[in-house]
Amino acid sequence: MADSSKKMQIVFASAECAPFVKTGGLGDVAGSLPAALVRAGAEVIVMVPKYATIKDEYKAQMEHFSDFYVSLGWRNEYCGLEKLEHDGVTYMFIDNERYFARDYPYGFFDDGERFAFFSKAITESLQHLPAGFECDILHCNDWQTALAPVFLREFYQGLPLYDRVKTVFSIHNVAFQGQFSDTVMEDILGVAHIPAAASQLRCDACSINYMLGALRYADAITTVSPTYANEIQTPEFGEGLDGVLRERSYALQGILNGIDVAGFDPATDKRIAANYTVGDRSGKAVCKAKLQEELGLEVRDDRPLMVMVTRLTRQKGMDLVMYALDRILAGGVQVAVLGTGDRDYEDGLRYFQDKYPGTMAARIEFDPALSQRMYAAADMFLMPSKFEPCGLSQIIAMRYGTLPIVRETGGLKDTVIPYNEFTGEGTGFSFSNFNGDEMGDAVFRAARLFWDNRDAWNQLVTQAMSQDFSWTRSADKYLDLYFFMHPEIERPAAVVDEPEAVAEPVAAEEPKAEEKPVEAEPAKANPEVKVEATPEPEPEVKPAAKPAAKKTTTRKTTAKKATAAKATATKTTAVKTTTSRKRTTAAAKKAAEAEAAPEVKAEVAEAKPAAKAPAKTAAKKMTATAKKATAAKKTTTTKSTTTKAATTKAAAKPAAKVEGTPAEPKAEAAVEAKPTAKTTTRKRTATTAKKTTTKAAAPKAEAKAEAKPAVKAKPEPTMETPVSPAAATEKKAPSKKTSVHKATATRKRR
Repeated sequence: MADSSKKMQIVFASAECAPFVKTGGLGDVAGSLPAALVRAGAEVIVMVPKYATIKDEYKAQMEHFSDFYVSLGWRNEYCGLEKLEHDGVTYMFIDNERYFARDYPYGFFDDGERFAFFSKAITESLQHLPAGFECDILHCNDWQTALAPVFLREFYQGLPLYDRVKTVFSIHNVAFQGQFSDTVMEDILGVAHIPAAASQLRCDACSINYMLGALRYADAITTVSPTYANEIQTPEFGEGLDGVLRERSYALQGILNGIDVAGFDPATDKRIAANYTVGDRSGKAVCKAKLQEELGLEVRDDRPLMVMVTRLTRQKGMDLVMYALDRILAGGVQVAVLGTGDRDYEDGLRYFQDKYPGTMAARIEFDPALSQRMYAAADMFLMPSKFEPCGLSQIIAMRYGTLPIVRETGGLKDTVIPYNEFTGEGTGFSFSNFNGDEMGDAVFRAARLFWDNRDAWNQLVTQAMSQDFSWTRSADKYLDLYFFMHPEIERPAAVVDEPEAVAEPVAAEEPKAEEKPVEAEPAKANPEVKVEATPEPEPEVKPAAKPAAKKTTTRKTTAKKATAAKATATKTTAVKTTTSRKRTTAAAKKAAEAEAAPEVKAEVAEAKPAAKAPAKTAAKKMTATAKKATAAKKTTTTKSTTTKAATTKAAAKPAAKVEGTPAEPKAEAAVEAKPTAKTTTRKRTATTAKKTTTKAAAPKAEAKAEAKPAVKAKPEPTMETPVSPAAATEKKAPSKKTSVHKATATRKRR
């Protein structure tokens, strides 16, 4: 039974967290998501290393909460917990100066040991939390905390306090995994003597992989966008971990990141030249003019300004930028780039700045304030990443009314809706392949809209600025996951709507598959044929059952397409459809008269499958009708697949004994099941069509009513039975049996 009094209690562990320490997107997530979870009714403690780089103003607010020793291999290391309350969230800083009193968070020779200690300290700290806080969810992020689920399972499982703890591991970038020599397994981790742990951490003969351990030990795995969750299960994006991610795909899901909508708000942002809102964007024009002036660009509002705020690396698509930049600048688009990275790209950008003064500006530096002014001033934001787990820049750009141009990968695909010129929907522009020409085309699609249709452009900007990228939406999805793992805790009523919405698509799809299973299958194999749900004659016509069922339904389908008609005309049309379009009206009437009581014939056929009675009358009518049809057009002979010879041969088969009119449908079934039957003339066509129609009516009185044939529908070529190569060959050499049969039929008619 759910406990309504208990809140969900979460320990959120991360190697960086804004505003204390931040080097990338992980810091933004750790700085925003916990606060959103608290607003949604959860209790959260964030654990971060106490780096020397944390500002003194924050250090002054910390209070010493607890200290203890952590065993790490053969070591016993001091660990202090420094507590800080900030914006409603409790932060616990892991204090160990030997590991964390350094100038920068990462990039040291002993990172493997430093973050193994951090992971062990996190699990040990669960025993030293404030009174009343019992951890329900331990949420770890990236490789720096990846060993926490491993330590918890191997060293703490079975202890009462840890039994209730469920672990979640979030991948922010699968390219950074934490790979180290396997010597650390015993020296630092102390798990070499545990075969299960040792084997599951090992990634090759002499290396171990911290992230691999988390993927195998965590109860649930998340990543930062739905598309990226799919991509990392492929060799192209999985960075060697795609195999284990496919194995654990049932535990993996993508939850899109949000942004701090209060911090990134053009209406209140003090870092930009002029504030503006969705309804009044006059301030954006001021921002653009000021930035153009600041960067040395021509101050013109009739030229689109495209910016990039990025690391200058191949992953961010800089290869494509270098390839297409000449074409873009020559085409009249202003470009400004801010960032640092690979030397080749830095030099390339400086070259284009010199080549296109007033049109191109390159700022090879890291300047957060300038980046904010660029977001606010630009018309377009370029982000052609090779891969992008989520990406925040395109979301921030949309928030400021700057339309993103992105490659359709990872979070870029999930956040940017490409512009549709016919419906007007969209929030930006996109291209599919990692290709410089495609990127250039996307840039000019945007530029042409800016130049040629300013109303559509403005509507697109409005749609982009109206998107909801708040952390509230993302926090709800994380809470779905947490409460799924702890069903005994009752979820607050205010946020109970998401789980049902997630489950609905699966439930909705199942009935569709069950309702018409038979129609769906044949449609793929043969678009001309739709098989009925319950063809009854199948049991009688043993080997030929399936072809017969198909032909029967074909006639019924044709009949359904027409709208209204008399019963007599219906039979005539069915006969005409199967035979030639050139058949005479007289022949059609005779065929219709021969079928005066289809229901009676159907009953007789079902009651006496082996009935034997000569069919002389039918044979006479058949011969006369077929002769007229043959004289009308001999060239259509090749379209027939049924002959007297085939019927004679079929008559000998125990599966379909054809000697009386009621049993004729069986003969048709047998003939159609054998496409290699000898074919010499069209004399049998009329009777075949008549029999097929009889069979179409035969299955049941209900089936007949259900598929009431209509009238004089124009025969379609699809109704003609195809001729197999074998049958075509047989036409050249008519059998003796067929000739004798023709002669007999002629004498009988006389």
